[in-house]
Amino acid sequence: MAAVLCVGLTTLDVTQRVDEFPDPGQKIRSLGAVLSPGGPAANAARAVAALGGRAALLTSLGADALGEFVRASLDPVQVIAVPGTTPVSMVVVRDADGERTVVSRNASVPVTAPDLTDLLAAADVVLLDGHHEGLAIPVARRAKAAGLPVVLDAGSWKPVLDHLLPLVDVAACSAGFERSEAEVHSYGVPLVIRTHGAKPVTWSRNGSAGELPVPAVAVNDTNGAGDVWHGAYAYALASGADPVGAIGFASEAAAVRVGAVGDWVEELARWQDSRSGSTSC
Repeated sequence: MAAVLCVGLTTLDVTQRVDEFPDPGQKIRSLGAVLSPGGPAANAARAVAALGGRAALLTSLGADALGEFVRASLDPVQVIAVPGTTPVSMVVVRDADGERTVVSRNASVPVTAPDLTDLLAAADVVLLDGHHEGLAIPVARRAKAAGLPVVLDAGSWKPVLDHLLPLVDVAACSAGFERSEAEVHSYGVPLVIRTHGAKPVTWSRNGSAGELPVPAVAVNDTNGAGDVWHGAYAYALASGADPVGAIGFASEAAAVRVGAVGDWVEELARWQDSRSGSTSC
């Protein structure tokens, strides 16, 4: 079973669907509200588990009701949470096109990594989101020394990336990531990937570059789509896929996410089960 260690942010998401985003000062009625785990690393871990992989999540959560709710909701992901706070994200999704807006506090308390020996020994791939510097840097250093592939979810620039990028094998960047491919390569990153929403995914490696189209899909909810992309990509790598070839699988999984209304984890699991083999990429 392909095993991925996801390291980074976990949140409690409060998601509401609306007909239209409110104007400043306006009060509107939502079409529905859902409480669920969120955050880049947590969503990626949920995607790995839904695809049939073994997912471990190294993160920080508060020892309170919010933290306990999130822990319970992440099953069957193996959660290793160091003491901290449980960030809350307020997510509003526009019903017509799935566009979303997010207000979040993210991680604000310094954390210290636990013993990493067993976690890294059980992993085939490590996925980092750049949050929780006290976890990300020790994991990346140990993984690099052990020869484990390290994938970075590069959604936005963070100061810690000056230290993380030299330890990364694949940097998967969002369209809005503030550094060019050449700048990311200059840190020693072999493969740089950039997603562009509904447009083709671009990549560059060893002087070569290319692009791969993404599936056309009716968009119902874009929240967490990038997280699912990263989780599916890491799962494909852990399953033995070529680092460039894994892009297509990740884009297909993300398309399932944006097309889902409701429990996207179940939708992703059903999609994987409908393929030729539940562990194939």
